[in-house]
Amino acid sequence: MRPVRLDVAGFTVFRDETTIDFTGAEFFVLLGPTGSGKSTVLDAICFALYGTVPRWDHLRSVENALSPSASEARVRLVFESAGVRYVATRVLRRSARGKVNTVRAGLERLPAGLDLSTLDDTGRDELGEVLAGTPSEMVEAVAATVGMPYEQFTTCVVLPQGEFAEFLHAKPAKRQEILVNLLGLRVYQRVAERARLAAKEADSDVRAAEALLADLSDATEQAVTEAAERVAQLRELDAQVAARVPELTDAERQAADAREALAELDAEGRLLAGVTAPAGVAELASGAERAAAAVGTALAAVTDAETAEEQAARRLEEAGDAAALRVLLDRHREHDRLAAELTEVGRQIEMLTADRDAAAGRLAAAETALAAAEAAVAAAQTAQTAAALRPELHVGEPCPVCAQPVDTLPPPIDAPALSAARNTASKARAARDTADRAARDRSGACTAATHHRSQLAGRVEVLAAELAGQPTPDELTARLAGLDELRAAHAAARTAVAQARRELQRARSAADDADRRLRTGWRTYDEARDAVSRFGPPAADRDDLAGAWSALVVWCAAAADERRAARADRLAAAKRAAAAADAVRGKVGALLAECGVAGPGEQGADAAAYQLVTALAVQQAEAEHRRAAERGEQSAALRARRAEHVRSAEVARALAGHLAADRFQRWLLTEAMDLLVDGASTILRELSAGQYSLAYDGGEFFVVDHHDAELRRAVRTLSGGETFQASLALALALSEQLAGLSTTATSLESIMLDEGFGTLDPGTLDTVAATLENLAAHGDRMVGLVTHVAELAERIPVRFVVRKDARGAHVTREST
Repeated sequence: MRPVRLDVAGFTVFRDETTIDFTGAEFFVLLGPTGSGKSTVLDAICFALYGTVPRWDHLRSVENALSPSASEARVRLVFESAGVRYVATRVLRRSARGKVNTVRAGLERLPAGLDLSTLDDTGRDELGEVLAGTPSEMVEAVAATVGMPYEQFTTCVVLPQGEFAEFLHAKPAKRQEILVNLLGLRVYQRVAERARLAAKEADSDVRAAEALLADLSDATEQAVTEAAERVAQLRELDAQVAARVPELTDAERQAADAREALAELDAEGRLLAGVTAPAGVAELASGAERAAAAVGTALAAVTDAETAEEQAARRLEEAGDAAALRVLLDRHREHDRLAAELTEVGRQIEMLTADRDAAAGRLAAAETALAAAEAAVAAAQTAQTAAALRPELHVGEPCPVCAQPVDTLPPPIDAPALSAARNTASKARAARDTADRAARDRSGACTAATHHRSQLAGRVEVLAAELAGQPTPDELTARLAGLDELRAAHAAARTAVAQARRELQRARSAADDADRRLRTGWRTYDEARDAVSRFGPPAADRDDLAGAWSALVVWCAAAADERRAARADRLAAAKRAAAAADAVRGKVGALLAECGVAGPGEQGADAAAYQLVTALAVQQAEAEHRRAAERGEQSAALRARRAEHVRSAEVARALAGHLAADRFQRWLLTEAMDLLVDGASTILRELSAGQYSLAYDGGEFFVVDHHDAELRRAVRTLSGGETFQASLALALALSEQLAGLSTTATSLESIMLDEGFGTLDPGTLDTVAATLENLAAHGDRMVGLVTHVAELAERIPVRFVVRKDARGAHVTREST
C-alpha cells in the first residue's frame, strides 16, 4: 500500500479542508512542533482504511475522529496497491443527541489514468468500480486490496509512536507471547482438542460395531451350508422339469392347433355368410369421366405456380438457415458473457480468500481474549476466598487454615467482583465461538467459488473452439438482413400458388361427388373381396361394378355351406388333444410336490408357467444362500472395523498427548525466531553498510560489530543510533514474516515511522538519518517519518510542514 493523496476535513485537529499530495514523495517527513497534528496524518490514513487508529485503543470507537466543534468529518485516501489505484472514503456525522456515527464508508477501484483533480468535484458520488459500500463490507475489501488486516497493517506499515523498539527490548517471555499471537501457533492446541474428540468418536464407533455384531449372532457356517444344499435340491428339480418340457410343449401345441383349426373353420363360415351387395351400385359409374378434363386444366395452372414457388424457396434455402445463423450469433454473445463472468468470479475469489484469512485472524484474537478472561476468573476466585477468611482471624487465636497463632491481622482484602469476571469470560467464549463459525463458513464459500470458476473456464474454452473459423457477429447480422428480401419474394410466389389452387378447388368441386361415390362403391367391393381373397373368389370385371358384386355373393354362399358340413370332425380332434396335454401336466405337478414347491395354480398352465415356478424357487433359494453368506461376511467386516476403530482411538489419544506438551510449541518458536534473526541481521548489514549484524542467544538479542573484531554487545548497551538501526532492522524483518502469513499477494510498498527522534544526541541523530537514507535508497518502499527535529528533516527531500493555529492544523509541502 502506497498513499497517493489524503483529503481530511473535521478530522480531530484538521477542522478545515486539508489535502496532502504524496505524489513523488518516496522519502518524506511530517515536520512540526509537538501537538501540531503530525501523527494525526498517519491516523487519518489508518482511519480511512480500517475505521480506527492504534492511539484510540478501541476498534469500534469513532467519537475521537470528529473535531469537537465540527458536526461532520470526512476522510478520503487515494492509494496504490500492486500498481492499481483505489480510493477509500469515510464520513462521520454528529447527531442531535451528540452521538457520532459513520454515515458513509466505501472503497472504489479507480480507472487507469484518472486525473486526481476530479476528486475536487464535490458533485461526483462515484469515481470508479465500487468494491465496498458499508463499514462491514470495507473490512473484507480493504484486507483483500491492501493484502493485510488492521493488526498486521499497524505492525508492518504504520509503526505507532513509542512501540518501535518494543520487540527488541521485550523480556523473553513477553517476546514469546508476541510471536505465539502473531504466528498463530495456538492452532496446535486446537489440533490437540480435535484429536481428543476423534478418540471419543472412535470409542463410540467401537461400541456401535459391537452392537451390530450382537444382531448377527445367527450368521454361522451351518446356516450357509443348509442354504447351499437347498439350492442344489431345487436345481435338480429344475432340471427334471426341463426334461418334461418338450413332451408338455408338444402336447400343448397339438391341442392349440386343434382348437385353432376349429375356430378358423367357424370364422370362415361366418365371414363368407356375411358377404352381401349394397343397394344402388349400378348408377355409381356415371358422371366421373365428365369432371376429369376440367380438373386437368386447373391442375396444369397449379403446376406452373408451384414451379415458380419452388424456385423462390430454393433461392431462400441457398441463402442459409436463419435459425442456424441466429444460433451461431447467440454462441458469440454467450462466449462474451461467460468470459466477463469468469473475470468477475476471479475477483470474487480474491475477496473471499482475503475474507477467509481475516476470519482466521479474528478467531486467533478471540481465543487469546478468552484465555485472558479465564485467567481473570481464576484470580477473582482466589481473591474472593481470601476475603471470606479474614473475618475469622483474631489476634492470639489459631488460624483456621494453618492452625498457627495469629500475631497481627493482615490488611483488609478488596476482592474483585467474581461475577463480572465470569461475565467477561462468558462473552469472550461466545465471541470465540462466533469467530470459529465465521472462519469455517468463509472457507466453504472460497472452495465453492473456485469450483464455479473452473466450470466457467471450461465452458468458455468449449465455445471458443466451436466459434473458431466461423463468421464474425457483424457478418452474421448482414447475412440475416439479406434473407428478408428473399422471404418477401418467396411469400409472393406462395400467394400465386394459393390462387391457382383455389381455381383447381373450384374445378374439382363439380367432380368430387360423382368420383367419391364411385370410389366408395369399388372400395366397399374391394374390402368385401379382400376379406375372402384367401379362399380364391372369382376375378372381378373392373368395368361393371354391379356384375362383380353379383358373382362374389353367389360364390360366398356356396363356400359357407361347405364349411358347415366339415365342423363335427374338427371338434372331436380338439377334445382328444386337450386330454393328452392334461396327462403330461399331472406328471410335472407330482415332481413339484415331492420337493415341496407349489404349482402354477391356474387350470391348464403351459410349460413356461411350470418352468417359471421352478426358476423362481431356485432364485429364492440362491437369494437365501447369498443372504446367509453376506451376513457372515458382514460379521467378519464388522469385527475388522471394530479393530480399526480401536487403533484409531489409540492414535488420536497419542497425538493429543504429544501436542499437549510444550516442547512442540517451543521448537516452533525457536525456528521462527531463528528465521526472524536471520532476516533482521541481513537488513541490519544493509542499513549499517556492513558494520553490524544481529544475533540471538539465551533469550536475548546481541549486535555483532564486524568493524571491531566481531565484538558482540547486548542490545541494552547500544547507543541511541545503534538501537534505532537494530530496532528498524528487526521491525522490517518482523513485518516481512507477518506479510508472509497472508495467502494473498501482500506487497509491503511503504513504511511509516512515528518515533520520538528528539531524544537523540547529534551523533546518534546523524546515524539515524544515514540509516533512513540508506533504507529509502533501496527504492522498493515509500519511507515516511514523523518528527519535530529540524536537523533530521533537512536531510529528507520532501517535507510536509504541519502547523496549528486557533482554527486547527494545516499542512504545507516543501521540497529540496
